[in-house]
Amino acid sequence: MSAAQELPAAPLQPGASGPLQGVRVVDLSRLVAGNMLTLQLGDFGADVIKVEAAGSGDTLREWRESHADFPAGFDGWWRTYARNKRSLALDLRNAEAMAWLRRLIDTAQVLVESFRPGTLEAMGLAPDALRVSNPRLVVVRLSGWGQTGPYRELPGFGSLIEGFSGYAHKHRGADGTPQLPNLAMADMITGLTGAFATLAALREVEVRGGLGQVLDLSLLEPMLAIMGPDVSAFAATGVDAEPGRKIASPRGSYRCKDGLWVSMSGSTDTMARRVFEAIGRPALMDEPRFNTNAARLAHDEELDEMVAGFIAGLDQGECLALFRRHGVTVGPIYAPPQLLADAHVVERGVYVRLDSGDGTEPTVMHQVTPRLQGTPGSIRRAAPARGQHTHELLAELGATSAEREALQRQGAIECS
Repeated sequence: MSAAQELPAAPLQPGASGPLQGVRVVDLSRLVAGNMLTLQLGDFGADVIKVEAAGSGDTLREWRESHADFPAGFDGWWRTYARNKRSLALDLRNAEAMAWLRRLIDTAQVLVESFRPGTLEAMGLAPDALRVSNPRLVVVRLSGWGQTGPYRELPGFGSLIEGFSGYAHKHRGADGTPQLPNLAMADMITGLTGAFATLAALREVEVRGGLGQVLDLSLLEPMLAIMGPDVSAFAATGVDAEPGRKIASPRGSYRCKDGLWVSMSGSTDTMARRVFEAIGRPALMDEPRFNTNAARLAHDEELDEMVAGFIAGLDQGECLALFRRHGVTVGPIYAPPQLLADAHVVERGVYVRLDSGDGTEPTVMHQVTPRLQGTPGSIRRAAPARGQHTHELLAELGATSAEREALQRQGAIECS
């Protein structure tokens, strides 16, 4: 039995509520940032309605990992980031479909979109117009570069932002090649930032009695916000810090005798002293080269060789046990198999196996995070098929069975 099969099962909880119960979110976004944003809201009880183009749907559906057991590819992105959402599939060029979309938006507290700036206006959904009939509406506008500025109409995928922001420059390889992260970093950070901003705007409406507003959320600015003080330091000193530099020493990733790796950080003088004691060199802390973090950074290469050489003589388990006995901040570097089998991860239920109820194998995904003690989030719905809830949602808006059937015949809606 694989480690994944031993994970706790997470049955769907369709009747569960959450602190955002009663908040309706109309999600017109595509790909990662918007789906990450609305995932957070949906996990904590919001009614997230994913509006998709009939016939094609959200592009995230097509992000698939090749695997022999999945002839069409494994759609883990969609299964994970579309949970707790309902799918409404419309022909966004059809006037009748757009009229129903307007009616839906009038029932919502939040609208999320990720079109290029100006597209929402061209669709007849300008925020000012929407808030005439729904003045409390919060409109989240996701874009690569923001709604203003000379780059506003340029494509804004996360890879461009990760380069523009300085991340790739900061993480150059040994040959000087800028390195992009192997994950949708800018999109994920923007999604989390956007969820916070949405809740701040909702508080203005619901607690302070204010009006709705537009949130201009670019991929660029949240990415810049996590980059640390590099730009501030350059502005103050005129010096661009070298890539690969450390903020503390000793600190790094170290290979053990068995080929496995650990990460370790001696980011304070107390922690550095513990490292020196663990490697059998306690007197290093009394040497001027190593008795402050600034001094250790100045002699980091020499110190790093000492630590790496010591760890290279230990298996990973021996290394972790030794350093932990000395109170050092050390941990294993994992790949997915080790992560899924880790006792801490398993006991806390960090990952669960979600049965979608459609006869397919359960999908491993992260549990709702963060953990609220009194009003926890929940997984109430598996990721929907395209148009799975079209009839249901239009009926909620007052469309009769005859009206829905007529819309379907003319291709204005798609139902699964």
